[in-house]
Amino acid sequence: MTGRARSGRARTVASGDIAALDDPVGGSLRGLHARLGRRLGRAATYLPHVATFSAVPADADEADWACLARLLGPGAFADMFGCPALPPAEWEPVFTLEGRQMVLPAGSRPGPARGAAGTDVVELGPADVPEMLDLVARTEPGPFRPGTRELGTYLGIREGGRLIAMAGERLRPPGWTEISAVCTAPEARGRGHAARLVDALVALVLARGERPFLHVAEANTAAAALYERLGFVSRRQVTFRGFRTPDAA
Repeated sequence: MTGRARSGRARTVASGDIAALDDPVGGSLRGLHARLGRRLGRAATYLPHVATFSAVPADADEADWACLARLLGPGAFADMFGCPALPPAEWEPVFTLEGRQMVLPAGSRPGPARGAAGTDVVELGPADVPEMLDLVARTEPGPFRPGTRELGTYLGIREGGRLIAMAGERLRPPGWTEISAVCTAPEARGRGHAARLVDALVALVLARGERPFLHVAEANTAAAALYERLGFVSRRQVTFRGFRTPDAA
């Protein structure tokens, strides 16, 4: 997760199929990402090597939380993303992070190609995972695991053979694709790499007939400003929460 939208600059977004973004984790796990997750009753979660994101309905009851606890096991971490439901008292709170969901308005078109001379955008594959994990460890763009690359297309920029920037596709609720893991090595910042990668991903998403969206942390104003320049607008505020399941799940 990156950045936040400045409330004074936020614009409104039309309703409709955008309701799919109210539960992006659940929508993904019920659809395109079903093979990468597990479900029990109304609860769902990704396979541990892919992501820690979990989902229950907004009106979750004790039975739903019990199903999720069974899926995860005792003392396991559940990243509830923007889920408004709160677990029973015996679930241990781990973190709370205020953020914002941003979308590219309907009818938008890919921006012009941009980026530093001599650098090419390349698709990252299984062999690139160690470098991707190293870049994530150095830049901390948000949750990223060895199997996160399986969620969608990940693009990178190399310089002198080294991976210096990347971004990719994460959640895939119906009609939408989330852009995530946007990060640039500290020594390569200020050259437009992030904008170039986001532009490339936007073009891929729009070519599939879908719309891009992303999530940004409220504290990261620099990233929010970048996404606004690239045409994204604020849709809603979200609260990201993490919990640990009871030891005797």
